[in-house]
Amino acid sequence: MNPPQPDILFERRGVAGIVTLNRPRALNAVTHEMVRALKVQLDAWARAPAIERIVLTAAAGRAFCAGGDIRALYDLGTAGRYAQMLSFYREEYVLNTLMKRYPKPYVSLIDGFCMGGGVGLSIHGTYRVAGDRFQFAMPEAGIGFFPDVGATWFLPRLPGQLGTYCALTGGRLGPADGIAATVATHRVPSERFGALAGALAEPAPVDAILAAFAAPRGEPVLEEHRALIDRAFRHERVEDILSALDAATAERGREASFAAETAAAIRAKSPTALKVALAQVRAGTGLSFEACMQTEFRIVSRMVHGRDFYEGVRALIVDKDNAPRWRPGALADVTDADVARYFAPLGDDEWRLP
Repeated sequence: MNPPQPDILFERRGVAGIVTLNRPRALNAVTHEMVRALKVQLDAWARAPAIERIVLTAAAGRAFCAGGDIRALYDLGTAGRYAQMLSFYREEYVLNTLMKRYPKPYVSLIDGFCMGGGVGLSIHGTYRVAGDRFQFAMPEAGIGFFPDVGATWFLPRLPGQLGTYCALTGGRLGPADGIAATVATHRVPSERFGALAGALAEPAPVDAILAAFAAPRGEPVLEEHRALIDRAFRHERVEDILSALDAATAERGREASFAAETAAAIRAKSPTALKVALAQVRAGTGLSFEACMQTEFRIVSRMVHGRDFYEGVRALIVDKDNAPRWRPGALADVTDADVARYFAPLGDDEWRLP
């Protein structure tokens, strides 16, 4: 019987350092140990002259990476082990920042679900290649959480109000929409990913290699709704965004249907998480990357001591009854002061780079 393989694999292939997320049965969800191992390896490869680029890929399956290991974090929190839970986020955010600053080209080959923590492992790099099954989403508000791993930085910088749309709806972007939103940089058919990984191990310029493999992006699904998205999601209150969507449902055709579906998706989520997510996206426009990560650690430090995250995970992942009971249960019951508390400084517990 073969011994079990590690959850994350590292290999030097030509001039490339190859990283493979290797938990296909768990949708390649990221564990604390994977975060630590990747940080150590990236630090080493940054100093290695023979390594000219990093290539991040994933074991074959439905997901590139469906996020962090939420069930493990849930178990820690319900056991009252908050310090251990926050240690994961503290180190994950350091890893996200390392990727943002990485001195060598960093290429992510994304085929399958790329959500939450998986986005954090890829979007801060130089290139994001979308395969046929590419599906980007930040669905955290649906489990009473918030879009983190640098979303405070990158969501406000997507075109128009797409970042706000993603934060509040958890909507998925396919390959064409991913490229239109600048979440992905290139479109390559999944069947060519193996050949692309091989080509990236050769010393040719990364830009030239990706250009040689790139295919047309296709037609973005959201393109016909962009005017509505930009109009509705520009508001500064979740209630006003919903009012704008409700007003659009009175119009005829696909616009009305899209508005109704979008409003329903928002209303299913934690009112507290929705208001925090909107506040963080708005705040992120004026913050440095490091300040965004510090803001996210402030938020998560409060959320792990709250209720909605655990209720959301219970409903969607543990019991799977899909019937979370949020508290408060209405947007009107979440005040500005309630939201501001999540953003307050942490004193000696602030997140800082080592």
